[in-house]
Amino acid sequence: MTLLDRLFENVTKHSRAIIAVLLVATILVGAGAPMIEQSSSLDQFQSDSPAAKKLNYINSNFTTGNENTTTVQVILKGDNVLSKEAMVNSLQFQQRLRDNQTINETLAEGTASTGVANVIAISAIQQQKVAELKASGAKLQQRSQQLNRTAAGLSDALNQTRALQGKYDQLNASHQSGDVDNESYRQQSAKIEAQFSQVRATATANLSAEQSATFNKSAQQARGLQAKLDGLNASYRSGDINESTYKQQAGEIQSQFGKVYKLGTQGVLADEYEKLGEQSEKLQQKRSALENGSMPTLAEQLDQLQSMNQSQIDSLTKAVLSDDGGGSGGMASQALAFMPTSYDTGSTEANATMLVIFQKQESQSSMEGQASDVLVSTQQGMKTIADEEFDHEALVFGSGIISEEINQSMADSLAIVGPLALLFVILTLIIAYRDVLDILLGILGIVFVLVWTFGFMGWAGITFNQMFIAVPVLLIGLAIDYAIHVFMRHREERETNPDEDVRGSMRVALVSVGAALTWVTATTVIGFLSNLVSPLPPIQDFGIVSSVGIIAALIIFGGLIPALKLELDGFLESRGFNRKKRAFGTGGGALGSILTVGATAARKAPLVVIVLTLLVSAAGGYGATKVDTSFSQEDFLASSPPHWTKQLPEPFKPGNYSAKKNLDFVNDNFVREDSQAQLLVEGDITRDDALEQVKRAEEQAAKKDVTLTLSNGEPQVQSPLSVMKQVAAQNETFNQTFTAADTDGDGVPDKNLETVYDGLFAAAPDDAAGVIYREDGDYEALRVTISLKGGASSSAVTTQMREVADNFDGLTATATGQSIVFEIVQDQLLDTVIESLVITMVAVFAFLMLIYRITEGSATLGAVTLLPVVFSVAWILGTMYLLGMPFNVLTGMITSLTVGLGVAYSIHLSERYNVELERQGSVWEAMHVSLTGTGGALLGSAATTVGGFGVLAFAILPALQQFGIITGLTIIYAFIASVLVLPSLLVVWTRYFGPGARGSIELKSEGAPTPSED
Repeated sequence: MTLLDRLFENVTKHSRAIIAVLLVATILVGAGAPMIEQSSSLDQFQSDSPAAKKLNYINSNFTTGNENTTTVQVILKGDNVLSKEAMVNSLQFQQRLRDNQTINETLAEGTASTGVANVIAISAIQQQKVAELKASGAKLQQRSQQLNRTAAGLSDALNQTRALQGKYDQLNASHQSGDVDNESYRQQSAKIEAQFSQVRATATANLSAEQSATFNKSAQQARGLQAKLDGLNASYRSGDINESTYKQQAGEIQSQFGKVYKLGTQGVLADEYEKLGEQSEKLQQKRSALENGSMPTLAEQLDQLQSMNQSQIDSLTKAVLSDDGGGSGGMASQALAFMPTSYDTGSTEANATMLVIFQKQESQSSMEGQASDVLVSTQQGMKTIADEEFDHEALVFGSGIISEEINQSMADSLAIVGPLALLFVILTLIIAYRDVLDILLGILGIVFVLVWTFGFMGWAGITFNQMFIAVPVLLIGLAIDYAIHVFMRHREERETNPDEDVRGSMRVALVSVGAALTWVTATTVIGFLSNLVSPLPPIQDFGIVSSVGIIAALIIFGGLIPALKLELDGFLESRGFNRKKRAFGTGGGALGSILTVGATAARKAPLVVIVLTLLVSAAGGYGATKVDTSFSQEDFLASSPPHWTKQLPEPFKPGNYSAKKNLDFVNDNFVREDSQAQLLVEGDITRDDALEQVKRAEEQAAKKDVTLTLSNGEPQVQSPLSVMKQVAAQNETFNQTFTAADTDGDGVPDKNLETVYDGLFAAAPDDAAGVIYREDGDYEALRVTISLKGGASSSAVTTQMREVADNFDGLTATATGQSIVFEIVQDQLLDTVIESLVITMVAVFAFLMLIYRITEGSATLGAVTLLPVVFSVAWILGTMYLLGMPFNVLTGMITSLTVGLGVAYSIHLSERYNVELERQGSVWEAMHVSLTGTGGALLGSAATTVGGFGVLAFAILPALQQFGIITGLTIIYAFIASVLVLPSLLVVWTRYFGPGARGSIELKSEGAPTPSED
């Protein structure tokens, strides 16, 4: 007796101790179950690929105004969403969000929401402010010109005053020389004085008394200086002073004239000029405030729209939503991003538009992931307000709503699948067991297995995600599989040896099937642990948890449940109850005939069976090469549940699901805020040709099929260059810097880029931080964001964006983004499928050959036992191709799962065949007994496992539906391969490698040859 046999024999010898120990262990292990945390985030599937690292780098170092924000897209639909009423309604909805305290606390600082209505309102306000600035500027210009004319008039008056003084000085000289008599002198001097008075009166006509006094003072000073200058000129002409003295004194007088003129013009108008300067400074401040993007408040936007009539709104809408943005600047040029891609640019009518709401979040994710409870509740609140405000005509789409629907679909799937699986198992056990106590023991065993499994998850800190919904179903099927084999073998033994007591029959049953159960457990664990080669953490966790659960099933159904059964059966029989039951499938009849079809085919034409199997498997293998791979958000979004589920009572009735439908609508009609590819450009980004290369990348990206084109035919691309042009259109200071750095006039700066970057951060720091990363004053990286078509495949996105990135010269550019990271995950999924299959096949092959070499003396029996599983792998992959079912995070494990689960059926039949071959001495008798005995148990376990997995087809999650269908087919194929193909393989093995290799295969004498050495 082997060590393994003695171990199982001890279960019957020390049944009560086994029960006590395992009950205590169940309590201890199960204590970890409440510690399990749940997550529906797709981030958990992200590995440390270069693209994922670069995406995390972008999210950590680039900001767009507010760090750690997420967006909510609200799609507004109606007859005309561009009407005044619709736009006002949109702003009122935004105001209601702010009025809700809970929602308002999550809204981003600054610009919390934006849409077409905001753009139109802000454009109208800005146009009005521009008009006001122009009017004020015109008035100031007019006043400045008026003051300059007044100053010029005063200057002319001073010139006239000097001229008159010159005449006066000549008159005085003539009078003194006697050339003019006294009477003439009096007349001429009176005339000159009158002219003086006339000049002063004309010059001061529009001046104040204070200004007039100042001017008169300057005029009097001008007369004095002119008289002094005239006297100096006379002295020079008469030779009283030399030329040097003349020039010196004349210069001093001219200098004094400058001061006099300043007093007589600027001095007179000093207050007016000061006032004009203050007004000009205020005007410049207003202009700077407008250029620097000081956005109007939501209340101001609402007031503006309400003050406008429909004609004014239509006129502005046509301008802003035209191909060139109507000259409205950079802000308006982005307005088309809020419109459907089918929108006719410049039209004043549309049936849908998009509103984007910005929310703060605790951490920034590279992909759509699990949202916090706050985001979930507030986005649900937004949806409620939107339904009220827009009469259910609005679609609200955000990470919180998606996360909630994924979590809800997980809960709803469990609520539907769990009871259905349990009901199916109970019905199957009723048919197979036909005994209440055995059914209850089977169900109790399932509960204990699940307690061990989920307890382990809690203690190990493994998070429950979408994949783990399949774990309970998997373990239910496998646990019942173990129970059926133990119980059916126990019943067979009691039928064969009616004088044997309960304990003796259970001892024989456990010893005879214990090895098979152990080998099945080992091979199944090998199959699931092969997923550890996957770079995706959730798949690794799934493999570990499933393996622990399978080991728990062996412990519970190989130890605790048999011990409980023999104690209960012994107790009942001691009180007169008959506990002998017939094993399923051993009573002949139609079921027995069906189960022996494989034996009949093996007896008549085993080679024909094998050849046909090879042909079918070859076809399946060809189909396997055509199976696609999928990893996307849509894999985890539920469609509307079938109508029949609406009739279910609470708590089984599923909720409503709209995210998938809304996602499809957004993909088909709008720019998705989370559907973007990004280029991270690193290196010396201040080199002269850096922005030239960015420009070429933009042009190349625009030509790609996956790039989203707005309704004006332009691609939706944001880069340092596009941001610079947008800011330059609004800020004259930066525009000068931008233009000065563009030496060839192509609209792209090609020198002094560091100065350009500095200017951009000075003019628009938030916008600059979204496309340029600097650290401690050094510029490290640039970001180019390319909006993608919603339906673009991740494969096409990855290929085309990498082509764009590869064209950078002297700079390192990496293409990344959610689609590209998902494509990498898809590739890793395919690698997981291939690697886990190879590892599982090699490991199980080596394990079975070693075990059968040790236990049966024939390693080739291990290879023969594995062959049906190889066939079923080919069949299931071919079926996936025919059904158009891709590899995803769940179906991607189907190959290792097929080997792990399928080999159980082959092992049980091979083990039973070897045992019966020793007992019966005839291949055909051994095969008949094996197929009607073990075959019946296999049919029962297959039925429960298929039923358990089959109910996953009723799950709400699409990936679970696919997994349930394909796994159910896997079990069916494994069962068919075991009962139809394996008998022919065993016959051939027996004839050429086994006991019949050197004698008759019909009978084996007492001195039969030993199995051949392999």
